[in-house]
Amino acid sequence: MTTYKSDPRQHTAATAETMTDVRYEVDRIDRLLVEILAERQSFMDAAARIKGDRNVVHDRARIEDVVAKVKAACEAAGLSPAIAEPVWRTLIDRCIAYEFESYDALSAPFPASS
Repeated sequence: MTTYKSDPRQHTAATAETMTDVRYEVDRIDRLLVEILAERQSFMDAAARIKGDRNVVHDRARIEDVVAKVKAACEAAGLSPAIAEPVWRTLIDRCIAYEFESYDALSAPFPASS
């Protein structure tokens, strides 16, 4: 189980009174997002290791399933789907590119030793 580290939260959107307050919280959240994205990326390495065929790395049905789940979660979380969908589509695109690189690195033949 992953435990995310964060500076202490000092404000909510309702209690922030200055741009310094806002920037502190945005920077704190960005650091958390980096940790979460690093964890997500680690599963792209796992997918590359588990998938037996490079041709299954790009899975259109799975992409649409992920985007649909994210959009469904937006309402409960108060996130605009107009923000979420393009962010996730870009994230998925970059993760697929990363997974291809990881798959290729795992599949590359080892150089012959001299």
